[in-house]
Amino acid sequence: MIRLRTPLWAAAAVLASLLVAPPVQASAEPHTVTDFESATLPPGVTGWGNDAASTPTLTVTPADDRPGAAAGNRALSTVYTVSQWGGWSHDLTTAQDWSPYEGFSFWVKGAGTGQRVFFEVKDGGGGAGSAELFESSFTDDTAGWRQVSVPFADFTRRADYQPGGSPTDGELDLIAMWGYSMRLPAASSGTLLWDDVQVYGTAPPRPARLATDEPVYPVKERGSAEVRVSVSTATGGPLPSDLTVHYATGAGTATPGEDYTPAAGTLTFPAGTPSGTARSFLVRTKGDRDAEVAETIPILLSGEGVRPPAENPVVVIDAHGLPYLDERRPVRQRVADLLGRMTLEEKAGQMTQAERGALGSQNDIAAYLLGSLLSGGGSTPATNTPEAWADMIDGFQLRARQTRLQIPLIYGVDAVHGHNNVVGATIFPHNVGLGAARDPALTERTGKITAREVKATGVPWNFSPCLCVSRDDRWGRAYESFGEDPALVKRMATIIDGMQENGVLATAKHYVGDGGTTYGSSTTGNYTIDQGVTEVSRAELEAIHLSPFAEAVKREVATVMPSFSSVDSGDGPLKMHAHRELITDVLKGRLRFKGFVVSDWQAIDQIPGDYASDVRTSVNAGLDMIMVPYAYQEFVGALKAEARAGRIPMSRIDDAVARILTQKFEAGLFERPYADRSRLAEVGSPAHREVAREAAARSQVLLKNDGGLLPLDRDARVYVAGSNADDIGNQSGGWTITWQGSSGPITPGTTILSAIRKRAPSVTYSRDASAPLDGHDVGVVVVGETPYAEGQGDVGVNGRTLNLTGADRAAIDRVCGAMDCVVLVVSGRPLLLGDLSRVEAVVAAWLPGTEGDGVADPLFGAVPYTGRLPFTWFRGEEQVPINVGDASYDPLYPYGWGLRTDSGLDRLKKVRDRLLKGDGPAKAAAAALTPALRPGNWHPGGTIRSTAAVQSAAALLERSRSATFQQGDTVVSVARDAAQAAGKRFDLQARADHELASGDLSEAVELLARSAR
Repeated sequence: MIRLRTPLWAAAAVLASLLVAPPVQASAEPHTVTDFESATLPPGVTGWGNDAASTPTLTVTPADDRPGAAAGNRALSTVYTVSQWGGWSHDLTTAQDWSPYEGFSFWVKGAGTGQRVFFEVKDGGGGAGSAELFESSFTDDTAGWRQVSVPFADFTRRADYQPGGSPTDGELDLIAMWGYSMRLPAASSGTLLWDDVQVYGTAPPRPARLATDEPVYPVKERGSAEVRVSVSTATGGPLPSDLTVHYATGAGTATPGEDYTPAAGTLTFPAGTPSGTARSFLVRTKGDRDAEVAETIPILLSGEGVRPPAENPVVVIDAHGLPYLDERRPVRQRVADLLGRMTLEEKAGQMTQAERGALGSQNDIAAYLLGSLLSGGGSTPATNTPEAWADMIDGFQLRARQTRLQIPLIYGVDAVHGHNNVVGATIFPHNVGLGAARDPALTERTGKITAREVKATGVPWNFSPCLCVSRDDRWGRAYESFGEDPALVKRMATIIDGMQENGVLATAKHYVGDGGTTYGSSTTGNYTIDQGVTEVSRAELEAIHLSPFAEAVKREVATVMPSFSSVDSGDGPLKMHAHRELITDVLKGRLRFKGFVVSDWQAIDQIPGDYASDVRTSVNAGLDMIMVPYAYQEFVGALKAEARAGRIPMSRIDDAVARILTQKFEAGLFERPYADRSRLAEVGSPAHREVAREAAARSQVLLKNDGGLLPLDRDARVYVAGSNADDIGNQSGGWTITWQGSSGPITPGTTILSAIRKRAPSVTYSRDASAPLDGHDVGVVVVGETPYAEGQGDVGVNGRTLNLTGADRAAIDRVCGAMDCVVLVVSGRPLLLGDLSRVEAVVAAWLPGTEGDGVADPLFGAVPYTGRLPFTWFRGEEQVPINVGDASYDPLYPYGWGLRTDSGLDRLKKVRDRLLKGDGPAKAAAAALTPALRPGNWHPGGTIRSTAAVQSAAALLERSRSATFQQGDTVVSVARDAAQAAGKRFDLQARADHELASGDLSEAVELLARSAR
């Protein structure tokens, strides 16, 4: 899905503390940031690249030949072969103050290739990985050593990429510098030597900086805007001398004297005034009876010894009296009126979605008339709090107010298991866990809570849910799927209702077939299956992959996102972003989808051809909004050029813009564009976390329970081991705080270990099981995967396999060889478990999120185990891919498998009593169940003897309008208990779960009864 393509250096761990920051004083003597005089790499110097081959080899080598170097001088050698991107960085653990210096310099030994080499410095933010990047470059036109020196005044903010959480002020402040990076030429190879990286010279005097409290001041007719002007010094100290600031209204689209009263004057700041002090003045607007678009009044600020704001603030007289602004009118009328007023430039802007970190200036929102912004995975405000998110997005919305028509932005995020970019938000189990829970109502509740947290921070649009049907466990996105069965995925589409009924637009993704790509077919980087080719007949594509999207359209999903992948139904592969038949003819035509289609992250670039061709092909195929995400200037220009040339019909552009505007009106953005801050306290609240805990508990699948080991005795002395026992990051998985996720305490939550400690009176924890094993009653070994997302989790990429690590395997062998034990598998997919002969119990815990209590609840019997496998659990890797319905089907555990620890008789009694309160068929089903409840119909082990009465009740429930899916599922569950106890005909058991999800309850009972014979 969507992500921020963060270079590896931005997430690299810094190895050690470096130099103390130089004193803050002007100095003509250069300050050395990095030298290479030791035999090894200096701490914090690392290489990075888009893959292993593109990551340069870094070594320290003798370099006596550098001009001016002392004998025995050393330099850094970078040997590289870069495909997409690669380079090296020096990341500092302590910020340095470079403001006393004029510029940045280094020595480089080139090869005279004529290639341009970019380098960047890291300014502000919380560290090297979240600093604002400012770049410059040199040309490798010298075969030999040269010194490159660039004044800081010549650096420009990097426009194609900014890391998540970086500042967005666009100012190279130099006060808190976190290092630098050297970006090696793409699609090339060679060797460059580097030496003596310095900051040099004496900085010219830095004037005081002017700023206003807002960049934009929207105001009604006959109103007034108060403009507050502040003055701040570079050092933060008081003003050294008197300062006079001149202000005046400038020439905008508003007419002076007619629309407003011109203003001009001075603001005085005496010597000694504290830095940051503000003074204010008023701009008064006039009124008439005419309906008008918005009009602008620029504010000009100047003064001796001051630096004006990076961009002039502006007062905006709001648009008023126009039909599209009348919320009493039908949406259709409002869209038609607004569309009829728009220029091609305004329409092109609405079809453009840019990544927030790509904005060269926030004023580009108005300059390019952008319709949408997004945060890719890990793209956050510098302070990652709910309040900071609301401030950031409200700030972006404010910029849209200065456009002529004041069309609000629609901001999107990947909140795929809660508002997962935000530290402290509620993190639910990933979709694989919700599929295991088999509860559409619970899934809808997770969507509701996600929407409430997302909406509170100002976000009205979520790139979720993923309705992919994952058919190969080697796929790095398997955990984003609710399961391998389209019938199950359709059931879980209730999450759309949970989001959209709570004010957040949902996105059905990735249309269509992304879960069915052939292993080895991907051409993206070193991916093996993600973004590959789905090789299926049209009948199979419709039955397996298209049906969940048909369900989403029935639920009036607001947006649909095509897949990166291609479809090949016999005529060769065609990228989904270019597939006019499936997007326009099928989705918008036959399925009657009324929302808009948004591209995936930079996905149109993967369509063969040049950029103009990519734009033309994708828009004509039916895409309405393009997630650029960085090249918004280029996209807007290409789209306008293609339209003016007639290669994209204006009717297609008008249809796209009308669809986008419809969703903006439906979402209430024209009336309420800003964050609903009344709900900020709900983000990560105890009430929300309690639902996440319930979802985690319901997602736990008990695969094996020899001797009834589970649930554990609350008085047991417990030995806990394994890599995933005490790690919030690992148990939350990818798409958590950052795109790929990461190990460690990345956000508040409860680890599985801490949850166990709440329940057991005696707990010993040893990650590698090296602590003594004596004196314990039971072992709990928590093993599995570390976080990943998308193709970086494909098997065969970056060492990813379906095997447990050697350390986890050793921990299992050691603990389970010494005592009764349970193995908890924390993973996004089934894994190869190996020999389980000495393991009494195994639980598939999936990726439960931040609420580890949900894992411990069924472990200790606070709630029963009720989850079922959403994926078939293979015996060996040679079986992969393996799915329900395969002609050859002999898994370790079948799709739908899940042992329960509650009484079948008790659960049947409870559901019978609930059905008595329903409609006629439900009451008849309750009556039919009565014979099944007789004690003689139950084996001593707790399984039912005859399922005849259960099958009759199931048939009646198929006709009921009041019975829920969960009630029918409970009725069928007693037949599953018997089938699992028999341990035969896994193919029939898997088919039964498919029939149950499809709504054929009586057939499900029949198949389970057959498998138990």
